[in-house]
Amino acid sequence: MQAAIPSFAKQGKICYSQSLFPYDHFQNVFNLQSAGVVMSKGKGKIMFAAGDMAVYPSHGVGRIENIKVQAIGGIDQSFYVLKILDNDMTIMIPTATSENVGLRPIISRNEVKKVVDILKDRDIKVSPQTWNRRYRDYMDKIKTGSVFEVAVVLRDLLLLKGDKDLSYGERKMMDTAKNLLVKEISLAKQTEEDKVEKQIDKFFE
Repeated sequence: MQAAIPSFAKQGKICYSQSLFPYDHFQNVFNLQSAGVVMSKGKGKIMFAAGDMAVYPSHGVGRIENIKVQAIGGIDQSFYVLKILDNDMTIMIPTATSENVGLRPIISRNEVKKVVDILKDRDIKVSPQTWNRRYRDYMDKIKTGSVFEVAVVLRDLLLLKGDKDLSYGERKMMDTAKNLLVKEISLAKQTEEDKVEKQIDKFFE
C-alpha cells in the first residue's frame, strides 16, 4: 500500500512520479533544495542530462533541472528533477522507471511531419459514442504521452466541433491537447508557438 503523503508535501507544485515512499523516508526525498549529486548511484540508465528538454505524459514539455540522488529505504536512487514549462510544476521521476512512466525526448522534425499528417487526415470517422465515454477514451490517449495520440484527440475534437457543440470537458480537453502539441512542435521546429498554432488552425478552416 502506498504511504500517505504528509500535508506539507502537498503544498507548492512538487509531485513524485510512480514511486512508493516509506513514510519515514519521505522528508529525505522531499528536500529538492538540498545540495545533490548529479551522477546516479542507484539503478537505472541515465537518458537525459541537466538542461535537456523532455516530455512527461499529460503535463507536456519540461526541462531537466538536475539529477538528484536520494536515499529511499537506505538505498540510493537517482531522480530526474523535471520542471514543466507551462506551469512551473516540479516532478521527481526515478531514472530507473522513467521509460515505463512515459518520459521521452522531444520529437524530431520528421516526426512533426507525421503529426501534421494526422491532423490533416480526413479519411476518418469520429465515433458517435456518448460524450462521457468519448471523454474517457480521449483522456486515455492523452495519458499515454504519445504526441501522435494527442494529435488524434485534437483532430477528432476539432472535427466534432464543426458538427455539434462540445461539452465543457471536451472543450477543456481540446485546449489541453492543442497546448501540448503547440509547445512540443514549436520546440522541435525551433519556431514561435503562435506560428505553430496558426498553422494548426488553418488545417481546420
